[in-house]
Amino acid sequence: MKVSDETFLEARNIWRSFVSGRNRIHVLRGVSLSIQRGEIVFIFGASGAGKSTLLYTLAGLERPEEGEVLFEGQSLYRLSGDKLASLRNRRMGFIFQSYCLLPELTALENVALPARIAGREASAQARELLELVGLGHRLHHLPSELSGGEQQRTAIARALVNNPVIIFADEPTGNLDSKTGTQILTLLLDVAKERKCTLLVVTHDRNLAEHGTRTILIQDGQLI
Repeated sequence: MKVSDETFLEARNIWRSFVSGRNRIHVLRGVSLSIQRGEIVFIFGASGAGKSTLLYTLAGLERPEEGEVLFEGQSLYRLSGDKLASLRNRRMGFIFQSYCLLPELTALENVALPARIAGREASAQARELLELVGLGHRLHHLPSELSGGEQQRTAIARALVNNPVIIFADEPTGNLDSKTGTQILTLLLDVAKERKCTLLVVTHDRNLAEHGTRTILIQDGQLI
């Protein structure tokens, strides 16, 4: 089923739960939403509200028990594993709270990695992106030699290397002090607007959530 030219990410009646001991915990309870092309959307909620699970489900990383996710007219979870992985690599960028940089690779190598997985050489582009995020002088440093803010800047550059149409960011400032977090958020917003990327950000910080074009509040697995 095709979605409109504007609405290119849509969740329909998403349910997700986990088993803990003898109990089943419902994390998402019939969530439905639409994301428009070019929007900057913040998913805001307390710890345990289901916001990260919702983000991963929208990004094709966690299969829902019920419901459907449509991205650019395709039902994500009807794709084969290889096709879904290829789509994520080509069309999506990801930024995580814990940075998720490979410790044995330099900043330059980490940024270029998604492009190399896609089968192309991207050292020059990776260098340009690191310069864009203010790390042109740290190209050959390992993650252990970078500060938290520098690691997250590297992660932003990596998310951009395949020119994604959407970036998913899970608590991108969660491990940073407030000053560095503000700098990272400003950078992320500026880059998304400049490149006309849709940006979907999960946060528990109400102040951060006010920077989007739209804020979605999630509580107890339901949108409020």
